[in-house]
Amino acid sequence: MIRNLLLTASVLALTGAVSMPAQAQSAAGAYLAGRHAAVRSDFAESAKYYGEALALDPKNPEFLESTVLALLSLGNIERALPLARVMAASDQPGQIAYLVTTAGMAQEEDYAGLIAQSADEGGIGPWVDGLVKAWAQVGAGDMTAALAQFDALSTEAGMQGFVMYHKALALASVGDYEGAEAIFAANQSGSAGQTRRGVIARVEILGQLGRNEQALALLTDSFGANSDPELDDLVAALQGDGQVAFTQIPDAKAGIAEVFFTFAAVLRNESAGDYYVLLYSRIARYLRPDHIDDLLLTADLLENIGQYELAIQELQDVPADNPAYHAAELGRAAALRRSNKPEQAIEVLQQLTRSHGTLPSVHSALGDALRAQDDFKAAIKSYDKAIELTPDSNPQRWVLYYARGIAEERLGNGEASERDFRAALEINPDQPQVLNYLGYSLVEQGRNLDEALNMIERAVAASPDSGYIVDSLGWVLYRLGRYEEAVDQMERAVELVAVDPVLNDHLGDVYWSVGRQREAEFQWRRALSFVDPEDQDSEADPKRMRRKLEVGLDAVLAEEGAEPLSKASAEK
Repeated sequence: MIRNLLLTASVLALTGAVSMPAQAQSAAGAYLAGRHAAVRSDFAESAKYYGEALALDPKNPEFLESTVLALLSLGNIERALPLARVMAASDQPGQIAYLVTTAGMAQEEDYAGLIAQSADEGGIGPWVDGLVKAWAQVGAGDMTAALAQFDALSTEAGMQGFVMYHKALALASVGDYEGAEAIFAANQSGSAGQTRRGVIARVEILGQLGRNEQALALLTDSFGANSDPELDDLVAALQGDGQVAFTQIPDAKAGIAEVFFTFAAVLRNESAGDYYVLLYSRIARYLRPDHIDDLLLTADLLENIGQYELAIQELQDVPADNPAYHAAELGRAAALRRSNKPEQAIEVLQQLTRSHGTLPSVHSALGDALRAQDDFKAAIKSYDKAIELTPDSNPQRWVLYYARGIAEERLGNGEASERDFRAALEINPDQPQVLNYLGYSLVEQGRNLDEALNMIERAVAASPDSGYIVDSLGWVLYRLGRYEEAVDQMERAVELVAVDPVLNDHLGDVYWSVGRQREAEFQWRRALSFVDPEDQDSEADPKRMRRKLEVGLDAVLAEEGAEPLSKASAEK
């Protein structure tokens, strides 16, 4: 009885549960409220309600696991840890308990405990468990056992590259830079060694070996003309008189953090759910608060699941003197935009142009934010600056011309817009978005329709599952008077993007052109049902749709002074 009371008190303290709303007067009610919050990815609310349920029923394993999971998702591992240990001591500890207790032992540098735990049944997964054990052996000072563990893991199919990457990092962490470089040089580190983080690790290793020229060449080969404060600092250090420090993995705890970060990145690349990936990134963040790459990943995951405030909180942890500060501020601006705070986002970016004004990405992001607010003139100025700062050799320069071209088009500057689109195509001739946008613009202007058709056909070939690009192909066929051909393409476009008002409206026009009037009217009504009055950027014209329903497309074209459908083929 006393033990249960103590556990109840502990739960109340850990979860912060002090009062219970009306809807959570029972354990079941509180649990259901927690589940409802969890569905919305509201981790703070779900932790609160699950905690209330657990306080009422401290032995309930489902309540325990749900509370631990919510606290882990929230990033509050210190509060989750005692509860996870209660779960771990039970008959059915579960993977979540194992995950959190592993993090706890790593944080306390209990390497003996980690080595013993990894031998138990269950665990997080064979790869994570195996790599954590190897790093724990590094932490325990048993490099022979650690290297044997890495080698044993590397013989299994699927993750050899990641295992060897971690082996290289482990060797570097204990000063064996020759051994680490041998792994990188033999391309044994796989795709992990090709990531930005992997390249920087190798550059630092080469710097430790005094092979600065090779390190500089690697930076150039990997990043080309792209630059940012972190890379600039590396270049300056390599060109200086001092030795470049190895900072990527200073100790075994950082190595274990890297395991969780690595697998978070792997899972994300495999399109695992953002929520599931977040659990791994939270552990990495807990073990190594200065892991900026993981911080950025965590913030991005939170943003993707709609937790903008939590994302912003993460990003605000990056100090202004950190080389990644600009990346964090760019992320913060993006989160502010997505949370419907465009003015604050623009303010962040404007401040960033003052502190990091030499970075083209800053001006480009400001241009995007201004363009989203229909401030096209200001957006163009930002794109001008971004283009000025971007080397001609940068293959991503086309994006800036494309973005500026859109802004020019929105201002009605047709010639300037076309120049920018064609400049983008000179850099990236087969880019489907640019081909589609320019082709569609030419169609709307009734110019160069044959060229427009060629462009859009190339865009469809490059991106056949893009409903908007397929719509453009249908529309240019319609404008060329090839109505029957247009039907197939427009039906395909609406199949791909079923609820877009513009695409449904276009399909209605195409149906009308081939005499399928009832179907046309159905599509126009359908298009009207999808119109969002709050969407100021949409090309949807509900007034025109209603007029077509009243008098038909032929009459509307006559009212507009347009050529009748039968003469559309002459428009070239």
